[in-house]
Amino acid sequence: MSLEASKLLTLLACSAPEPSSIVDLSTLYQWITEKLTSHQNEVVELVIQELESLLRISNYRLPIWNTQNTIKDTDYVEYVYANDTNRKYDIIPLLVEIAKSAVKEKVIRVSIATLRNLVEKAPAQNLAAMLVSKLLPFTENLSARKWSDPDILEDIDFVKERLQEDFQSLTTFEQYASEIETGKLEWSPPHKSDVFWKENAHKLEEHNYQLLRSLARLLSTSNSTLVLSVGASDVGYYIKFASKGGKKILEEIGAKRRIMELMTHEDQEVRYQALLAVQKYMHQTW
Repeated sequence: MSLEASKLLTLLACSAPEPSSIVDLSTLYQWITEKLTSHQNEVVELVIQELESLLRISNYRLPIWNTQNTIKDTDYVEYVYANDTNRKYDIIPLLVEIAKSAVKEKVIRVSIATLRNLVEKAPAQNLAAMLVSKLLPFTENLSARKWSDPDILEDIDFVKERLQEDFQSLTTFEQYASEIETGKLEWSPPHKSDVFWKENAHKLEEHNYQLLRSLARLLSTSNSTLVLSVGASDVGYYIKFASKGGKKILEEIGAKRRIMELMTHEDQEVRYQALLAVQKYMHQTW
């Protein structure tokens, strides 16, 4: 079976009006299982996406589970969910808030156990979001409490230690990038530091301006006045040290227009930060 054929079969299976377990997709399931052990990363990524799509439909789950050399004997099923869950559903901040507000030990146990699973299965995709959500100081607080269930403390300590390791290894710019990638902007020190922006503005232009595009996207899609205020301020600082190409990209993707729109926002702080950004824009003459 070719990659294109597998994509087509997966598309047809997932778009069927009434997906049925009677339809024989065993060849596709077997092919996916075999390709999960491929040494070609692009093949593995493709079949993981196909698997994720198929597992969303309940009628396909049992046949996949019963496939020879079944995927249940690997970590791929768990990896699929751990890899994409927070990116798609922003579940980490919700889990942290649930745990913080919980009165019952059971609720905290389930929340922390879920967070541990996300760390174990896909740390690169989830640790940054946990740091941005202030999970580290929360786990430090939880570890000092007494618990009736020893498993809770084990999970808390595991998450805390992984977060401490990750936090210590992060540079200031990596912490800033984590805020952009997770959409959780706040007034942390880098956002108001001329030194930070002078040293790091060019890094927003790496990988085809990936972070710069993400920042502009936040300004266009977020309803949070905090995110809009910080984002507008970031654009203003970026303008001071940006390359000509970066300034051109900002205009092409609509960031310049959006900043001007935010000058009439109902929130005073958003208006103020947008005004400062426009003043810097005028001074730098994009």
